[in-house]
Amino acid sequence: MARERGRGRRGGKSASSAPEESEPQVIGSGQGPYDIGDLAPESRFENSHLDLGSVLVPVVEGGQVTVEMSADHQPQSVYLVTPHGRITVAAFAAPKSSGQWREVVVELTESLKTEGAETAIETGFWGREVVATVPGGVHRFIGVDGSRWMIRAVASAPTAGAEALAKVARAVVSETVVRRGDEPHPPRTPLPIVLPPVLAEQVAAAQQEMAESGQMAASAAPAPNDSGAQAQSAQATVRVQGTPPPAPAPDPAPAAEPVEKKAGPVSSGSAMQQLRNRPQR
Repeated sequence: MARERGRGRRGGKSASSAPEESEPQVIGSGQGPYDIGDLAPESRFENSHLDLGSVLVPVVEGGQVTVEMSADHQPQSVYLVTPHGRITVAAFAAPKSSGQWREVVVELTESLKTEGAETAIETGFWGREVVATVPGGVHRFIGVDGSRWMIRAVASAPTAGAEALAKVARAVVSETVVRRGDEPHPPRTPLPIVLPPVLAEQVAAAQQEMAESGQMAASAAPAPNDSGAQAQSAQATVRVQGTPPPAPAPDPAPAAEPVEKKAGPVSSGSAMQQLRNRPQR
């Protein structure tokens, strides 16, 4: 039922629909991704979502949260780690008119093909999804256009867990909330990530421990083609709400930012270099 309502909303209002007929959206209805301004005023996220500033991501039962910091000590990626693989969700500025994800799909697909990945376009709930297959792993890119924003989820899993993780990723996207803000941003600019205080403290402690033990540089030694943008990355892992840690799973490299490079130095290297050069743990 929620899926049918969601499709109607994404398809736009009919010409006969009056503005007053629209109702606030409700967390948990599966009709997301939501714009925070469209939610009911009483909506609460404290126990269900990880608030990352520009995007609020639902926690995954039995999962973990891993943060990657950039060389200048800013949060670059936040991963939801599950027994099947891991998911990252990021929000980007977009024009008022929809269609940015369609453009990104074309560029992303060409970039991945050029670098040697086997790519396919599949039709998902929100439209086109890009699936990149590399040795030992599958990376699925899911994008949704919103009101002056676009979100992109990347689900990275060993081949055997790819389908299971795809279902989890779609569920995460369907309950993600975007807090776009009013600041002007050029299209495709990544909207800022802000870590919750508790998570920020754990990341800082992890960085400090690595620095004191002399492991900061060694922990993310760049691969031959890496520019070293992640040479000082640090990670902190937190179990969600007391759940047991997920079973270990092979860790294919999640794709970083292969299509947002026009907006600034979010990450370095081509799409496939980022897939290949990810340090394995």
